[in-house]
Amino acid sequence: MPTNTATALAATVNMTISDKEQRIMLVMRKVLTSVIKDATPQPGEPHPLSQETLDDIRECLKLIAVREQELNTGTKMAPKFADESNSKVIPISTVKKDKN
Repeated sequence: MPTNTATALAATVNMTISDKEQRIMLVMRKVLTSVIKDATPQPGEPHPLSQETLDDIRECLKLIAVREQELNTGTKMAPKFADESNSKVIPISTVKKDKN
């Protein structure tokens, strides 16, 4: 049976290049964070990964975040802030009365 990662990558067949790249970034970020979670030792125990490897993983995660931001700029996936309004003002004079 294929892994979640293999299934996710197989689902990219009908995606655009940008969609595929976003999916790759997502999977890479998930895999790297899973490696960190799995390799994190109990308090007081030495870390199984070298400091250089940890720094490299941090750098990869930073690069992934920057690229995800670039891909999401100008798309529907761009973040929306709570104080941003998508509402449209309609003058009360244009609203018809309901005869009920």
